[in-house]
Amino acid sequence: MLLKDEVEMLRRVPLFSRIAPAKLKLLAFASERMSCREGQNLFSQGDTGDAAYVILSGTADIVVSSESGEIKVAELEKNSIVGEIAILCDMSRTATVRATSQLELLKISKESFLDLMNDFPDMAVEIMRVLANRLNHTTSELTAARSREQRVNS
Repeated sequence: MLLKDEVEMLRRVPLFSRIAPAKLKLLAFASERMSCREGQNLFSQGDTGDAAYVILSGTADIVVSSESGEIKVAELEKNSIVGEIAILCDMSRTATVRATSQLELLKISKESFLDLMNDFPDMAVEIMRVLANRLNHTTSELTAARSREQRVNS
């Protein structure tokens, strides 16, 4: 894939939609192209957060480990970004991301991602919105799972 194609794909990610093409070109150039096969983990819960990933094609599940096994909390599709929480919070990965089909990705280093946020404060606001929505969704999923578990155990 050509650099201009990667820039176009980055523009389709809502988080990057307002960023100038020249800056996206630098980001695409500094990013690493990767692939994951179906069933492969992109990263696992507890891993060190060193990068964010943009899904160029394919799908993946976000799963968290619990006492009763893995819980799927979300699905990722083309133009999704994942892995930014660990970068922003300087913590280990909060979930596992597993490919449910062949994945093509751009790996954005922690340094490049943080530089972009410094240059574009609007992006930081959009990230807060995305994270708040994810937190709300995850809380709902975990509440439902806990409720099911209590019914089974009663």
